[in-house]
Amino acid sequence: MYLLVIRHAAAMEKEEFARTGRSDDERPLTPAGEKEMARVSRGLRALVPKLDALAPSPLVRARQTAAIVARAYRRKVDAATRSLEPEARPTSFARWLAVHRKTATVAVVGHEPHLGALVTWLLAGVNEPRVELKKAGACLLRFDGKPRRAGARMEWLLTPAQLKGAGR
Repeated sequence: MYLLVIRHAAAMEKEEFARTGRSDDERPLTPAGEKEMARVSRGLRALVPKLDALAPSPLVRARQTAAIVARAYRRKVDAATRSLEPEARPTSFARWLAVHRKTATVAVVGHEPHLGALVTWLLAGVNEPRVELKKAGACLLRFDGKPRRAGARMEWLLTPAQLKGAGR
């Protein structure tokens, strides 16, 4: 099984959005973030030609990013998973992912520093971030068995610029 981990694209500034009085969970992507993610998605598709599942965190910016990725792959976005919320424990994500373990390639969209901590936990079993994904960046992990702590191998970790280059 492969796990494509994608960080959401650039969103409105936290302080600016806070003035709306709405929850940060509703903070959307910027137009520039949407445009960049469309270009990044072409690179993702060049590197990972098929997605069998695509799930975002429930937060608006992750769902919007997943919708852009879905368009590039000509597929739908699957149900959001709370295991990708910023405060979720890695064990809850491992349980969610285990349900999909017969799926060849699963893509998820989430947030930093949660994704960095999750990827680190999946690679090395450490409960703190040692990997950082840039906004609209991604990494590809491989599992030879059941998804678990320290059970993954990293295939690649790329910045948005590198992903855009792959889509040319």
